[in-house]
Amino acid sequence: MDAPRADIVAAAAELLRTGGARAVTTRAVAQAAGVQTPTIFRIFGDKEGLMEAVAEHVMADYAAAKTRKAAIEDGDPVDDLRAAWHAHLQFGLANPEVFLLLTAPGRLQRSPATAAGAEVLRERVGRVAAAGLLRVSEARAVDMIRAAGTGAVLTLLSQPEAERDLGIVDELLQAVLGSILTANPAPPASDVGAVVNAFRAAMPELPTLSDNERSLLSEWLDRAISESQGR
Repeated sequence: MDAPRADIVAAAAELLRTGGARAVTTRAVAQAAGVQTPTIFRIFGDKEGLMEAVAEHVMADYAAAKTRKAAIEDGDPVDDLRAAWHAHLQFGLANPEVFLLLTAPGRLQRSPATAAGAEVLRERVGRVAAAGLLRVSEARAVDMIRAAGTGAVLTLLSQPEAERDLGIVDELLQAVLGSILTANPAPPASDVGAVVNAFRAAMPELPTLSDNERSLLSEWLDRAISESQGR
């Protein structure tokens, strides 16, 4: 990011953090960044372009912190998933303007920072699968967790802060985990989804397989998981 752009985004992000969306006027941002107002329009096109850049900047910092934390996690994978869920909900509630911008239709698909955060979630779910605790496919588990997390934040943000029932956060997580997790770390043979998921998570470590063989085996395992879910 070039210096003027970086200075403008940083200034706008600070104004957003301290004063909310109303504080992020082009005049205030220009003054805080030490630039002329036309510079903002030249770089970002309009205020909406600036706000998208700010949201991406804030989300990128958050995603980087998630990546660093995930890299050193070595405890219970479900406990780590729980902690990550709560951290994500706290981030959304603490950064409502950023969250609403990034979850607007179409913006999720073009946000590199959001994609990076989703990759961390996929890795965490992969650890759960490797422990033999996942009864659905990793992709389905990720989608369920993301959908529930986004829905929870949007629901809470739609309510006055004093009236928010934060208890739904834990109850919703329990409902999701109840749908995607097995009861035991060593799944019985009858629990096809858990067995296949555990094997699929270990597949990258299998020796002697070619890339084509890994791809074919992955396809077979995905098909088995889908069949076990009745899909």
